Amino acid sequence: MKLLFLGTGTSVGVPMVGCRCPVCTSDNPRNHRARASVLIRRGGARILIDTTPEFRVQALRFGIDRVDAVLFTHTHADHIFGFDDLRAFTMLNGRPVPVYGTPDTLAQIRNIFSYVFRPVEQPGGSKPEVEVHEVNGRFDAAGLTFTPVPVLHGRLPVTGYRVGGLAYVTDVSHIPDESMELLRGLDVLVLGALRFRPHPTHMNIEQALAVVEELKPRRAYFTHISHEVEHEAANQLLPPHVRLAHDGLEVSVEEEG
Repeated sequence: MKLLFLGTGTSVGVPMVGCRCPVCTSDNPRNHRARASVLIRRGGARILIDTTPEFRVQALRFGIDRVDAVLFTHTHADHIFGFDDLRAFTMLNGRPVPVYGTPDTLAQIRNIFSYVFRPVEQPGGSKPEVEVHEVNGRFDAAGLTFTPVPVLHGRLPVTGYRVGGLAYVTDVSHIPDESMELLRGLDVLVLGALRFRPHPTHMNIEQALAVVEELKPRRAYFTHISHEVEHEAANQLLPPHVRLAHDGLEVSVEEEG
């Protein structure tokens, strides 16, 4: 199984519009971060987690020509506003794209993108064609079995996902005990770690390191990173088995941890 990081940035991306800080003006491409999303590949299957505002650009950059399923973590703008770009994949593949999320997440998507769920309003119009699947426990998508991992983003419920030895948990400030148990025995843990300073709705790097120490995955990658974190300098402060992810990073994952 392969994991490709399509984006590793926080909600405003990096560089941030109008900012002239050292990270935003850096010529190191690893300091350029689109909004956070990943693509899981196993055999011929391609499973996307979240559709960021840059999804079209991400798909072009990384040569994505098929999406077999989309898993949504929550409905903040930086995680869903590329939803309309699924339209190209329904045209290419000639079939609806299955999308997965909690009942509340899917209800909000139906509201935000209401035109998707109505008949086409005029000849020649087009919209994404999707099949909606509610996540209420373990489920199969594109031949892989996923376990939802409930976490909190401040007071907002967010869904992480585990598949085999891989778990993806972004936009998180607290992981309940029962969800921690779902994250043991991992080969790769991907965890949101916004910056070094505390934040009310995101783990900072110190808190994320404490979770890694508790769970002891073989490898951990931090994502959803702000412009306060310089890639190379921060990596030098991390243990060898923990790295900042960067856009375009691809890692192989053992089927079981």
